Amino acid sequence: MKPALQFGLRASTILPGIAVLPRNLRIGTLVSFRVSAMGSKRSLSNSSVPVSSSIVEDKKDKKLKGSISTNQDLEKGAVKENGVKSSLGEIQRFKDDPAKIETMTVRELQSMLRSVGVPAKGSKRDLVYALKCFVDTKIDGENSLAVEEHVSYVSAESMSIQSKVKNLSEEEHVENVNTDLEVPSLPRHKGRIKKSVAKGNAVKVDAKMVSMKKKLSIKSDGVSGGKFSQAKRTSEIVTEAVNGDEVNLPVVKTEPWTILAHKKPQKGWIPYNPRTMRPPPLTRDTKYVKLMSWNVNGLRALLKLEGFSALQLAQREDFDVLCLQETKLQEKDVEEIKYLIDGYDNTFWTCSVSKLGYSGTAIISRIKPLSVRYGLGISDHDSEGRLVTAEFDSFYLLNGYVPNSGDGLKRLSYRVTEWDLSLSNYMKELEKSKPVILTGDLNCAHEEIDIFNPAGNKRSAGFTDEERKSFGTNFLSRGFVDTFRRQHPGVVGYTYWGYRHGLRKTNKGWRIDYFLVSESIADKAYDSYILPDVGGSDHCPIGLILKL
Repeated sequence: MKPALQFGLRASTILPGIAVLPRNLRIGTLVSFRVSAMGSKRSLSNSSVPVSSSIVEDKKDKKLKGSISTNQDLEKGAVKENGVKSSLGEIQRFKDDPAKIETMTVRELQSMLRSVGVPAKGSKRDLVYALKCFVDTKIDGENSLAVEEHVSYVSAESMSIQSKVKNLSEEEHVENVNTDLEVPSLPRHKGRIKKSVAKGNAVKVDAKMVSMKKKLSIKSDGVSGGKFSQAKRTSEIVTEAVNGDEVNLPVVKTEPWTILAHKKPQKGWIPYNPRTMRPPPLTRDTKYVKLMSWNVNGLRALLKLEGFSALQLAQREDFDVLCLQETKLQEKDVEEIKYLIDGYDNTFWTCSVSKLGYSGTAIISRIKPLSVRYGLGISDHDSEGRLVTAEFDSFYLLNGYVPNSGDGLKRLSYRVTEWDLSLSNYMKELEKSKPVILTGDLNCAHEEIDIFNPAGNKRSAGFTDEERKSFGTNFLSRGFVDTFRRQHPGVVGYTYWGYRHGLRKTNKGWRIDYFLVSESIADKAYDSYILPDVGGSDHCPIGLILKL
């Protein structure tokens, strides 16, 4: 397991990163940064050499001019300060009527952003988004000008942070740096961090790094028998120090999902940003369950990927249940791989027997379910390992990998006339006894907002009219709620990006991974979210926090 790093900054500078807030689980090792602004120094010397009266007069004139200049500078500074206060007054008005931002011209947007210290580059859409982010952050209570740096990721202006470390055999990749948040270890690359900061300042970082051994044990109390109680979320980490002087921190990758990417965007659509759109963590006395789902596109390949660890994902997200799709395991492989994470002892796997190394789903839980079922109970549908159902005290959890219609849409008819209907009927039957949650790769972008290029994919598997209609008819119209879309109407967020042409880098994706829940518990869905920063697959994980 690669070391997970925690950075504590002793300065007001904030480097934007992905802010993931696991509850009561803060695992990582500390790197203390001493950040000092490097400015110009002016040396002064006193001379004992006598000077003539004319020289003295010249100096008096210069001193007088300097005094006048200084006063002028002070006046300018006062004007500038008043300008900032005036701009902040405008921000207050935007809070009351956000629609005003859309009506502003490009020049007005640029002027407003510059007046509050936020870089003003890009198209009008970028400028509108940057100003909205600034206003939203103000609404959240960050009233100091340090917030300017928090939203400065939309700019190409950058700063350089330099550091070194001794005795490191590999390169480090850092995904996020924040004063309170841990940084997961990811594939390592040398480089420099570049982020916006006040012009004219260079920041020097001295660091001491601590590495982490592999053992992670996540404990929970009173969570057997399918019942969710307020579990203790603690961890045991063994750490060892690695001596170092300075670190060359790698480049923090950009966040393409924060820029609206869509061929035909509609008015009011905005991109999904988990750093700004997720609600605050629930309090400790609130009873809830945290579910996660991920199409891993081959589990063994993922586990071999340098820098990835299932332990890392567990420490970062602190989920109760993890659902995996497209594991591509054979039954003979399950025994050696089934216990991925200490503390998650309840694991249930189903594999394809009709085509080896294909499909496959799994549920990994630290809560013992009341019962587990595999498949739909229909032989025609159950040979590819596409469904696992776990019964818990207050709901059924279905982890599904819906058949893809395939090249040439060869399985389209089977998908929409047989599979979807059978799955829907199965869910309605279960719902007679308790609410149902269906998660997984459902292989359908339901609406145009759910796919980057809707016009170009009308006859592509996953976006045909037949699949979209079937999705609506068999699931949404029968009382199952798309939790992400209900929480985020008008928000563009993708969960899948094809490997070809580097589509993830430009956020040209699809949203085909879901949490669908029975209408009876839809209001208990506290947060339905996407984790677009987690790599290792052509899909990213999604999550659901459900109050109980």
